[in-house]
Amino acid sequence: MAKLHFFLLLLLAAAEAIHGEDGAYIGVNIGTAMSSVPAATQITTLLRSQNIRHIRLYDADPGMLSALANTGIRVIISVPNEQLLAIGNSNATAAKWVARNVAAHYPSVNITAIAVGSEVLSTLPNAAPLIMPAMRYLQNALVAAALDKYIKISTPHSSSIILDSFPPSQAFFNRSLDPVLVPMLKFLQSTGAPLMLNVYPYYDYMRSNGVIPLDYALFRPLPPNKEAVDANTLLHYTNVFDAVVDAAYFAMAYLNVTNVPVMVTETGWPHKGDASAEPDANNDNADTYNSNLIRHVMNVTGTPKHPGVAVPTFIYELYDEDTRPGTASEKYWGLFDMNGIPAYALHLTGSGVLLANDTTNQTYCVAREGADEKMLQAALDWACGPGKVDCSVLAQGKPCYDPDTVEDHATYAFNAYYHGMGMGSGTCYFSGVAVITTTDPSHGSCVYGGKNGSALLNGTSLAPSSNSTADSGSRRAVGDVTSFVRIVVTALLLSVVALL
Repeated sequence: MAKLHFFLLLLLAAAEAIHGEDGAYIGVNIGTAMSSVPAATQITTLLRSQNIRHIRLYDADPGMLSALANTGIRVIISVPNEQLLAIGNSNATAAKWVARNVAAHYPSVNITAIAVGSEVLSTLPNAAPLIMPAMRYLQNALVAAALDKYIKISTPHSSSIILDSFPPSQAFFNRSLDPVLVPMLKFLQSTGAPLMLNVYPYYDYMRSNGVIPLDYALFRPLPPNKEAVDANTLLHYTNVFDAVVDAAYFAMAYLNVTNVPVMVTETGWPHKGDASAEPDANNDNADTYNSNLIRHVMNVTGTPKHPGVAVPTFIYELYDEDTRPGTASEKYWGLFDMNGIPAYALHLTGSGVLLANDTTNQTYCVAREGADEKMLQAALDWACGPGKVDCSVLAQGKPCYDPDTVEDHATYAFNAYYHGMGMGSGTCYFSGVAVITTTDPSHGSCVYGGKNGSALLNGTSLAPSSNSTADSGSRRAVGDVTSFVRIVVTALLLSVVALL
């Protein structure tokens, strides 16, 4: 099978509500660990074309800030870790930093927050004593410039600083960090700033050795007996994201802090990785996670502990970063490649793809190369049966009979179902044996749905697929999830027993 080429159809907003000023919104991180970094004007053009209204920068690059002027895009700028020593030791240095990187650009650049360092407590513990002085000095500078009412100061944390994170109700921060965390939380409380948290269900899933179900990590709907239940609160958790966010809320409550909101500054899913070591780093899972994440956040679903409370979230990340060290997947978290070419199709509604840069409907659902033949046959049988795909064209003598292989016949049936269901999120999944491509699989007189917008289906009432989703390093360190996994095992077992 030819190498598949995927593209992203990204539209983060169809109405003003999707990028509300203070409520629910989705933003995007912009990293620059690339062999060829796009020009700042190219980046802002891409952001505006995709209607991305919130971004986080890992520095305060003046060229980038100049390009963002008068765009209305809301920006979190950052103090890189390597600048903490200077700022944390000098009020004057902090004042100069604010004058140069904030006051010189605001309000033409809509700077909303300063992220002081990144995951310092988990990646640079020796620099931890500098965090609070740096935050206080920067706050003093904002006050002096009369900008403290408009710009908040916080610092992003790895979720690994939360111990015993499942069940969430018994989570607590690493007690060795109390000398920094206690005054930090009081600072956030007094200034109205959020706790910034990086949440990576992908890593929790990868390190769980099969304990955490993939569907639980991807926001896919779970039957009641598969949901994780917090035995202390009886709250039901249907995804890793909510469990980690609530663990942060409970950990803060353990320190008597109950009114600091959580902002997720990084989350996402890689669209490519080492085929043998990272098989779940693929386009379909990246599409599923990010599409479901966007829907979950923008619906103001909240979390089980705080239903209906917005959790502002930033997707990691806008571009693939080809010079990042580490495993293969480290380079492939982007929504776009360095040239601004979409990495994969991102589905944002149950009725199809929300379009930003494509209006031709040219996506297809095909059998995954190398998929187990028995699983393909089972999925083919389902599509041609309960899935109500008209598979008569696959009969001998019909246009799509040849090639007479399970893979080719499955591709036809998968694609017909996918288009018949409006290309909804998860309708090209089939228990993991199907993927989305932009390569037209049509051949000869066998024309596949999508080539001309057609799909061959029986009737008008489609049976829902049991495998479809609901409609409704230096910067990113991977924390230890051992305790999370260990406790999740117990909770899953208990929830199953309780529901038997």
